[in-house]
Parts: sequence; structure tokens; C-alpha cells
Amino acid sequence: MTVIRLVPDLTRAATVTAHARRSACPCGEAVTLAAREDATVVRHADIVAKAHPPNTDPTELTVRLATAAALPDILLPPLTTSPAPLHDRLVTCWPYGTPVDLQDPDTAPWEAAATLLARLHGRPPLPHTPPMRGPAKAARAVERLRATAPTSSAATPVLRAWHTLPAWARAETPMPDNGTRTLCHGDFHLGQLVRHPAEQGPWRLIDVDDLGTGAPAWDLARPAAWYACGLLAPDEWTRFLTAYRAAAGPAISAHGDPWHTLDIPARALTVQTAATAIAKATEAGRPLDDIEQSVIDACDRMASTPPELTYESAK
Repeated sequence: MTVIRLVPDLTRAATVTAHARRSACPCGEAVTLAAREDATVVRHADIVAKAHPPNTDPTELTVRLATAAALPDILLPPLTTSPAPLHDRLVTCWPYGTPVDLQDPDTAPWEAAATLLARLHGRPPLPHTPPMRGPAKAARAVERLRATAPTSSAATPVLRAWHTLPAWARAETPMPDNGTRTLCHGDFHLGQLVRHPAEQGPWRLIDVDDLGTGAPAWDLARPAAWYACGLLAPDEWTRFLTAYRAAAGPAISAHGDPWHTLDIPARALTVQTAATAIAKATEAGRPLDDIEQSVIDACDRMASTPPELTYESAK
């Protein structure tokens, strides 16, 4: 079903849920927060309805929802742990949370984010928790690149960098277990944080679509990649890393160089970011912007200096 046809029905789901929870709903126009094929999100009052990606496994999503409900001090809890079918999608409803202001980088909650991830990594997974989908998401981005821009000159260094990675980082083999498999978010970035309730509430992680068990280093990989590409200032990276260590996060050692653990996941996230950027630019018929080009340039450097397979679980 197309996103355009899905939005009205999703809006009705959010509206019904909001009205059922309040005797007097402060009604206003519903707002579409995201309208993509892989995720459509609509807000009505203080309720958000999300249509999950097509072909989402209902059993796996149910476990992921139960995890969020069981960890309300870390993850924003859903309003129900049973997804509802809507056409060819599964729909869940959530309380609305105030997102990070991405236009004001000085207020980015790096310490809160790192602490939440460390706490998540320290919690035992529920029975039957599926693997986190970080590597699979990177692989899908590369597949999209190949389908969208197979002859693009920008794609060449991205694909070269991809093929320098070990098979587990390309989702071709299971992620090795070096004794640090934990509960992971699977797709962490600043857009996965909201304050709830209201604007001064505590920060919580959102979006459980990729949550599962795996190597916790993957959750640190995107900030690490941004730092390595020059897109995250050294002091912000230090704040994030210091807070994660202070919260006893298991992804990296308490002291010393973290890059023997972070290098390969960060490279995979760099490729994912570059592949997605090229695909989106090609589909929109626009040139790459400076930030997108900087990530592609990083892939070019990565392809020339393959990773040393010192990440312990890659041995």
C-alpha cells in the first residue's frame, strides 16, 4: 500500500486512540511526522501512531514492544504491546515525546544518550528476543545503492569500502559472539531520543524496529563514524564516550583506545550513510551536498586502508 493511501487510516488510528484515553481531547489537526515506505508516523494530540515497515515479523515486533514496556526508564513504552494490522502494515501507538532539536547542536544530549545506551546494554534480553538488525540495515542500504545508482562514480568508493569489511559486518554471516552480546538498540542516532513527558521530561530511546541482541559496539558506531568523518566535534565525541564509560557500558573497555572495538562497526555505518545519501540524491535528481560528499570521501579513504581485524569478535 502506498504511503499516501496509508496516512488517512493511520491518522484515524491515532485519533481514536487519543480520544479513548481522554474524556476531553484537545483536538487539532493531525500531523504527519514521517511518510516513508519503511515507516509512516502520524501524531494526533499527545498520541503517535506508527506503521512499521512492510513484512515486519509480528512475533519479533511483539517481543520488541514487550522489551520497551519492561524498560520504561530507558525506552519510551508503547501504549500497547500488541501491534494492530492495518492493510499490509502493523501499527503501534505511543505517547508523543519532544525530539532533539537538531538545529541546535550545542544542546545535543550526548551524555544522556550514552547513559541510556549503557543501561540498555546492561539489561538482560527477554526470552526469544531476535538479533538486532544493525548489520542487516547496512546491507539493505548497499542493496538500495546498487539498485538505484549502479553506474554512479560516487558509488565506486562506497562499494570498495564495503567489500573490505568482514562478512559478519555485511550481514553475510552471523555476528560472532565474543562474550559481549547484549541487548542493543540497533539503529542509534540523535533522532532516536525524545523527552517524555513534556519538554523537560527525561530522555528516552525510541524506535524498536531494530532492537535485539548483538554486539553493543554497533550502537556506538554512528557517533564514532561521524567523529571519524569530521562531522562530530572532538569534544562532543569525548563527552559521549566518557559518559558511556562512566555508566559502565560494556561495548568498550573502561580505559584505553576504543577503536579496536569500534573501527569495523563505524566503517559499516559510514558505508551505510554514504550508500543511503547517494540513493536519495539519485532518486531526487539532485547533486550531493557537502556533508554527503564528506562521507563518500571517508569511504574512499577507508577503501585504501582496510581495517585491521582487531575487533575481538571478528577473530
